[in-house]
Amino acid sequence: MHQSDKDVNPNLFDAATQAVNEGDTAENQAEYLYDQLTEDEQLQLLDGDIPFWIGRLSIIEHGYNRVPFVMGQIERVGIPGIRFVDGPRGCVSGNGTAFPVAMARGATWDADLEERVGEAIGAEIRAEGGNLFGGVCINLPRNPQWGRIQETYSDQSLVLGSMGAALVTGVRHHVMACVKHFACNSMENARFKVDVSVSDQDFHDFYAPHFKQAIDAGADAVMTAYNSVNGEFCGQNPHLIKDVLRKEWGFTGIVVSDFVWGIRDVAKSIRAGLDIEEPFMQQRHSTLRQLLDKGDLSRSDIRPLGMRIIETQLRFYAQRAVKQRKNTISRIEHIQLAREVAGRSMVLLKNRRSDTSTVLPLIPQQTKRVLVTGKLALSENTGDEGSSKVRYPYAVTPLQGIEDSFENSQVRYVDENRLCENPLLAESADAVIVVVGYTANDEGEYLKSVIAPDMLPLLPEPASEEEQSAKDDCFRHMGEGKSTFGGNAVGGDRRSTRLNDNDVALIQQVSQHHDNTIVVMMNAGAVLMDDWVDDPAAILMSWYPGMEGGHALGDILSGRRDPSGRLPYAIPFNEEDLPDFDRDATQVRYDGWYGQRLIEKRGSEALFPLGFGLSYNSYQIEDATLEDLDKDRQTATISVAASNHGEFDGHLVVQIYGRCDQADARETRELLGFSVASIPADGSNRIHIPIDFTPLSTWDAQQQSKRHIQGKICIEVSSYWGDPDAKTMEVTL
Repeated sequence: MHQSDKDVNPNLFDAATQAVNEGDTAENQAEYLYDQLTEDEQLQLLDGDIPFWIGRLSIIEHGYNRVPFVMGQIERVGIPGIRFVDGPRGCVSGNGTAFPVAMARGATWDADLEERVGEAIGAEIRAEGGNLFGGVCINLPRNPQWGRIQETYSDQSLVLGSMGAALVTGVRHHVMACVKHFACNSMENARFKVDVSVSDQDFHDFYAPHFKQAIDAGADAVMTAYNSVNGEFCGQNPHLIKDVLRKEWGFTGIVVSDFVWGIRDVAKSIRAGLDIEEPFMQQRHSTLRQLLDKGDLSRSDIRPLGMRIIETQLRFYAQRAVKQRKNTISRIEHIQLAREVAGRSMVLLKNRRSDTSTVLPLIPQQTKRVLVTGKLALSENTGDEGSSKVRYPYAVTPLQGIEDSFENSQVRYVDENRLCENPLLAESADAVIVVVGYTANDEGEYLKSVIAPDMLPLLPEPASEEEQSAKDDCFRHMGEGKSTFGGNAVGGDRRSTRLNDNDVALIQQVSQHHDNTIVVMMNAGAVLMDDWVDDPAAILMSWYPGMEGGHALGDILSGRRDPSGRLPYAIPFNEEDLPDFDRDATQVRYDGWYGQRLIEKRGSEALFPLGFGLSYNSYQIEDATLEDLDKDRQTATISVAASNHGEFDGHLVVQIYGRCDQADARETRELLGFSVASIPADGSNRIHIPIDFTPLSTWDAQQQSKRHIQGKICIEVSSYWGDPDAKTMEVTL
């Protein structure tokens, strides 16, 4: 049946939404709407609305995701379609607010704060015409060299799940939320070809729980990864999609491919239950009708996918209509939030002069001269140039933020080469701030052309002269070395876990001639620093801090804000305590030995352990008690009283770790829960932290569930992993 055989009624979707609000099920209304579609429209639901080569050329010439990518819009009956806007550091379409990268936000350990970020991002996406945020990235990074580590929160599944769930909750005030990249995705350069081998137990113990937590929080969509898992590409992997997402977890939303190369076989992707090939007309548009005509697929194969796509939209628009707010948050509030989050994320790793006194904070009234050096001090270094890039209206550099915070002091910038040649230039300064680290050329989404010969047949043939011209222009641009995202950055997996030699030489040279040397690090993944960590007086991780990062840095350095960020991963002493990493590998195996867990297994000590960070205040955990123990659900609550013996209002990240003496329990200390206590200067507060004992348990392949922990558990209420001042208690399950 063709469109001309059907009446045009653009109000059908609105009527169906109203019916859901009045008590009918989204499933019933989706079935009704689906049956009103022509056969062509039913196929149109399953991929993007823009011809492939025209869409690709637009990205190359104008940039990625400047407007929402639209998939499956059926104007005749009013189906809005999926209107995708990427992230995760802000609204990519238009000129969004650039928040600190997700790893920085992970360092806040504050799910309530992350929910506020999500609500702000969702409001901006809705204003830009989007209805699906594709930026809830919760992949677990095994090694800090992973290029896209900045897009995720931590190497701890519990932190990933809690922060991802918070972002989902916040975003869904305004738009739908999509979590990604499912599953076992933490390599960038080889992402299109690498096959990840992982046991069922390790998958469910380490690489899956955070996805389930975000899905349980209400995620509407899941994006599959490019890589293959146990021999099958994720976008057509029936075990991941049908068995895990649908059967085990009961996920009823849509499953979408990663862009362009997200599926390799159309029929397999349909049978596996992948709903939408994103974001353009590509393989499904070119071959799906032929597969149906030949009998390789049937209409009954595609019907559940189309129904699910409509049903997901109906559920969302029905609840949004009920909860629609009259006033959206103003842009100035988003900017203020970006500054708050950046300040809350920064981690003070060291703050000690050679005479054992502290160098930070630099009180503006007592600081006459500040010297700033390092090329990144002049840089708007907000993160990589790939799919998470936000086109912010402005960004505050570290130098500008320092100048604004010390406006009555003499702030002078000196080029690093000049300072290395003549370190006496710093002699008269009260402090020297050295800004070093990485940029989009060192780590980030891999932006070079990576089309292998076996991938070329996946690209559709142009169907018109306009599309042929667009294809020719695409290959011309790529032949000239232009990124398929636009711009000239390279990104990819880091070649090294250390700073470049010039940065190290600068730190060592300046520290040798000035006792008050403060190193500000701009990075995402862990940086090994045993070769220079003893040289400066202070080390502050500022991450890629977003558009207000310079101001937030000034807030920390000047003491206007107490540093409360805590490491979302451990920083080891050397490479021996990291998992092997080959960024060009085609076969890898993922197990549970990475991060703090691997350091502990090897009997080593971290340079800076998981959850570590210093403050200007002196915090103390006064007491901790166990409440609401539920042995059947394997949960409890820890009541914690903490005090702040300092001059600044601040935030203490309280972390709950556990060990179990059961034979088949985890061998290592595991994170069971966490929360942030807001404590005024010279004050105290009591918080209640829900904990879950299941991180101590292992997956039972026969029962297809987590084993219940039965035995004695030692609980540590800590400020970081291995905290010698932790309050301890024992509980028997």
